[in-house]
Amino acid sequence: MLYYLAPIIIIAAIILWVILVYNGLVAMKNQVENAWRQIDVQLKRRHDLIPNLVNTVKGAMEFERDTLTKVIEARSKAVGAATIAEKGMAENMLTQALGKLFALVESYPDLKSNKNILQLQEELTSTENRISFARQFYNDLTALFNTRQQTFPAVLIAGGFGFKAAEFFQVVETERQTPVVDLKLRP
Repeated sequence: MLYYLAPIIIIAAIILWVILVYNGLVAMKNQVENAWRQIDVQLKRRHDLIPNLVNTVKGAMEFERDTLTKVIEARSKAVGAATIAEKGMAENMLTQALGKLFALVESYPDLKSNKNILQLQEELTSTENRISFARQFYNDLTALFNTRQQTFPAVLIAGGFGFKAAEFFQVVETERQTPVVDLKLRP
């Protein structure tokens, strides 16, 4: 009688194992997607703050139209980016443009003391910190998810059920370089 139950127990154990591995991969995939949505929320907040900042400094920085235009263009590209890779590149360009804008604000005494600008800078800095933490969390979950898919025996299940590696939110190589900012005072 045990001879008949042994194959049934083995098959049931294999089915249970497949179910557990599959459910674990689904749970991790959902965690990665949720982590990306958290980044997206912070990016939206950042995108909403930028027009207020640009409008606040626009009048005082008449000679810096090029910098303001670059910030606006970078924001538009960031808002319109579709994939994680595109968003990563666009957000890095926006970060560089904002860095140049903040450096220029420092060279205008009226702007440095403007409460609205100081508040917007503080909000953007806070948002940048949130984005940084959310990126790190997302990339940590992405690494775990990708590793789990690529290790044996889960690799047998992941490939069979169509799981794909998640994209990392990467820093573009130009972002790794220290930007050069020209702080010459304009007439």
